[in-house]
Amino acid sequence: MRMIDTSKIIYSINIEDVQNVAEEELGRKLTKKELKIIEDKLGDYIDWYSTIDMAIKNEILNHSKNDASKIH
Repeated sequence: MRMIDTSKIIYSINIEDVQNVAEEELGRKLTKKELKIIEDKLGDYIDWYSTIDMAIKNEILNHSKNDASKIH
């Protein structure tokens, strides 16, 4: 059995993502100083546990239930 690389990044947000939102919401790009603030604080605004939990429930558990119901 192959080992899973537990350090692999599953999802990331890059500067382009942040700048796209800034342009939509502020009508301009963020400065380097503003980007640093967002970089340092962005993780504080994301409820990682709930996001992962919701993905597991919606994509794994619900699919398992649907697959089981197809058998019967």
